[in-house]
Amino acid sequence: MNAVIAAVGIMLVLSLCRVHVVVALIIGALAGGLLGGLGVEGTLKAFNQGLGGGATVALSYALLGAFAVAIAKSGLAHALADRALALVDKQQDGTGGALKWLLIGLLLAVAISSQNLLPIHIAFIPLLVPPLLYVLSKLQLDRRLIACVLTFGLITPYMFLPVGFGGIFLNEILLANVAKSGVDVTGISITQAMAIPALGMLCGLLVAVLFSYRGKRVYDLEKVAQAERVDVQYNPLSLLVAGLAIAAAFVVQLWLDSMIIGALVGFVIFSVSGVVRWKEADGLFTEGMKMMAMIGFIMIAAAGFAEVMKTTGEVKTLVDSSAALIGHNKAVGALLMLLVGLLVTMGIGSSFSTIPIIAAIFVPLGVQLGFSPLAIVCIVGTAGALGDAGSPASDSTLGPTSGLNADGQHNHIWDSVVPTFLHYNLPLLAFGWAAAMLL
Repeated sequence: MNAVIAAVGIMLVLSLCRVHVVVALIIGALAGGLLGGLGVEGTLKAFNQGLGGGATVALSYALLGAFAVAIAKSGLAHALADRALALVDKQQDGTGGALKWLLIGLLLAVAISSQNLLPIHIAFIPLLVPPLLYVLSKLQLDRRLIACVLTFGLITPYMFLPVGFGGIFLNEILLANVAKSGVDVTGISITQAMAIPALGMLCGLLVAVLFSYRGKRVYDLEKVAQAERVDVQYNPLSLLVAGLAIAAAFVVQLWLDSMIIGALVGFVIFSVSGVVRWKEADGLFTEGMKMMAMIGFIMIAAAGFAEVMKTTGEVKTLVDSSAALIGHNKAVGALLMLLVGLLVTMGIGSSFSTIPIIAAIFVPLGVQLGFSPLAIVCIVGTAGALGDAGSPASDSTLGPTSGLNADGQHNHIWDSVVPTFLHYNLPLLAFGWAAAMLL
């Protein structure tokens, strides 16, 4: 059996059996390395070498977490939660249909903005969502629905809009790697290439919102109250400073193309204004790092897992085997390339990291099969995005879990990973294949 298939399969099965994701990643990496002929020593060496890349991402998230904690300290999230709770209390039957849609729309808008307008990525979730959990639970909103809404907002903007994280993914990673692999991408409209796959994501969202998780789900309100006991004080000045810091972070990020510097500028504004006292800064940074600790460790382990998969050389073997099955059939070729992309991304957990791996192999294959440059860009981009939603090690599923599981009533695998896999990866496969055949 191919080592990549075995490693990813073992990791997914263990995760579905409620084994912690970090443990599942380590065991999967060991199994893949042994099957790939690396031996125990070679597998551990490759795993350790891969940890460095994940550590960089984890450190970046720690800084973003500190910025998000500063936003929370200003009381912005709790002001929103208090207003929402007041509206719920006015509802005689306690359902608040209009408020339900308002909250869903708000979370969707914020998630989308976190990728393009205010690129703090998932750092906003553990601060904005927990204060709203009591309101969501009182409305009996299914948290699987909220997970799907947040994941849609975390993925679709970067795979369709070339701004913020989308600028990095679409221009610096996708187009750059396709061009590096031998295809002229001059004049290609990246939004046109990814429009149909993005439409698949939208269809998945509509199914989740209007059908799959439309019904009520009961949560223990006492557990919610115990998890969110902090009484945050806020005033018009602190809310104004929060708005100014967010706007400044947005402007600086666009100016310098650095979300890290943007977060630093926003944090400095909080400190200078007095919303975050200078003597509290160290503790606030520590709190932000704690908030992102689990996500950071999972991403570090995922980086080690990915390095083992690369070192075995089995990714190329997997693609070559698929190419042998394809022959000269474009329809089969597009489908198999997307399936391989799904498998690789599910293991690596990051579409950003998957593109460089698969582009070098998929692009020549796409040219050989006669796909247009636009279709090749679409296939590689969709193959990279596939699995991001449904991977246990993806920040697009880890982020929603970090907020929705604040009271221990939201399981990462069954309430975040499985719902997003079904509603986004399956439509992406279908719409990505259709786009490849039409473009």
